[in-house]
Amino acid sequence: MNSVCIYSYSRCSTCRRALKWLETNQISFEILDIIEEPPSKELLSQAIIQLGQRKLLFNTSGASYRALGAGVVKGMTDQEALAALASDGKLIKRPFLVSPDQTILVGFNQDIWSKILLK
Repeated sequence: MNSVCIYSYSRCSTCRRALKWLETNQISFEILDIIEEPPSKELLSQAIIQLGQRKLLFNTSGASYRALGAGVVKGMTDQEALAALASDGKLIKRPFLVSPDQTILVGFNQDIWSKILLK
């Protein structure tokens, strides 16, 4: 299997658990700092299509999201939401993983990751 690309934040405990899970399951990965290098608008757009709704991309418990406000986020067009997410990695639910077959996983759910990555 080729390596996965994982957008992560070093101070995020969920990201650390996800990275440990990848190591334990011997899945090679490339880490990108989600704050320094957030996913592109194109990749985020692909994620919205795969996930079926853009709200799943937002880190609703984060300070950036709270600063914007749920109402503002809800009122955004898809293009405005993509621009906001691409410009502030802290808005994105993490970890954000792209598998070799371009499947995008957001957040860490061991059962879902096992199903997708341990085929």
